[in-house]
Amino acid sequence: MEYTLTSMFGIQGEVAIVTGASRGIGKEIAIALASLGAKVVLVSVKPTYLFHTVTELQEKGFDVIGIPADTTKKDNVQAMVDLVAEQFGKIDILVNCAGVSHLENAVDFEEAMWDWVMEVNLKGTFLMCQAVGKYMVQRKKGRIINISSVLGLHGRAQDMAYAPSKAAMDQLTKSLAVEWAKENINVNAVAPTFTSNDVKIGLLGNQEKLDWVLQRIPKGKLCEMDWIVGPVIFLCSPCAEFVTGHILYVDGGWTIG
Repeated sequence: MEYTLTSMFGIQGEVAIVTGASRGIGKEIAIALASLGAKVVLVSVKPTYLFHTVTELQEKGFDVIGIPADTTKKDNVQAMVDLVAEQFGKIDILVNCAGVSHLENAVDFEEAMWDWVMEVNLKGTFLMCQAVGKYMVQRKKGRIINISSVLGLHGRAQDMAYAPSKAAMDQLTKSLAVEWAKENINVNAVAPTFTSNDVKIGLLGNQEKLDWVLQRIPKGKLCEMDWIVGPVIFLCSPCAEFVTGHILYVDGGWTIG
């Protein structure tokens, strides 16, 4: 076999949907896919952030559009996915990056917050997979990558909903991978550790929690967002033809022990 960049990593002309794409990891993944020649649909529940991000990327010459959508609402999801399929004639790649978190002691954890985290992280991911999967099954081709977390394997105090939601996402990933394997649809997850962006937006809370995280990462530092992009691109590419149902940890060694 002759190996070329195109045969190994080529995703030119592929149509990709990225949720949670208006900022953070989702935005970085959308930029990477567009940089490699994919047509990218950015999806976010926050229209203002989405408009600014799409405008920024279009001004750089990237082939992107934005569609505001609430991934927890089935009708909303189906309408958005139908629109993408109608406009582009296919959907090759889905990256589920939309996610939320809430920290609170277990005895005080509010039911409404539990429902919110589970709806966005788990239900929203399933609804996207379900809607996009129908089109992928028709074409016998597709790549789905769910953005999980090391906390799906290792919990932490006060993380009563986020960690369970990611553990469930991992099992959803494996179940879909089994069901759709014969349809030539690969379903995988990328599970990063905490990123430097988490510090900026306050997800780690305080210095004590930051120290707790750093002690558990053999590399001794937080993950940068662009270090997550490479594994996602790999799973989208022809290189990962025989990789499905896998949880790829991007964690600096967190899950070794």
